Amino acid sequence: MAQFSVNTTRFDPYKNFKFLVRWDGKIVAGVSKVGNLTRTTEVVKHREGGDASAARKSPGVSDYGAITLERGVTHDPEFENWANKVWNYKNAQAKEADKEVSLKDFRKDIILELHNEAGQKAIAYKIYRCWVSEFQALSDLDANGTAAVAIQHIKLENEGWERDDSVTEPSEPQFDK
Repeated sequence: MAQFSVNTTRFDPYKNFKFLVRWDGKIVAGVSKVGNLTRTTEVVKHREGGDASAARKSPGVSDYGAITLERGVTHDPEFENWANKVWNYKNAQAKEADKEVSLKDFRKDIILELHNEAGQKAIAYKIYRCWVSEFQALSDLDANGTAAVAIQHIKLENEGWERDDSVTEPSEPQFDK
């Protein structure tokens, strides 16, 4: 059975290194790693009164795992700006009357796009009501690590995700000699 409906002779699954992250309608610069999209559904065990030997299982509440985004440290403040919507050091040090935090726009819907080797969008996921629960401004610094990149990351709590069905398998191009 073919794994691809448009490119029926393709055998190889998509690689994990061609992707884009979008929020606020823009591509987020420099994202080098995205954590897993996971969903776990609680198992509710129960049994009928006359059945003493076997428990039945039903689905309970589903939980969507946090997603981490990583990128090299640059002058782009997007990660930090979003993290500061939940908690900001300047506000914490302000006088009592100025300590308020607005949670009006701390949640964002994001799009995760997976691209094929030709750079065509192949699969996309919509991730809903994300907010930053953890922000790492700098990774460990090491004077002996001359070949390492300083990394920052955010951990995004979310309330669910779904595959974007409007994104269909692209017809892969054929390159001439």
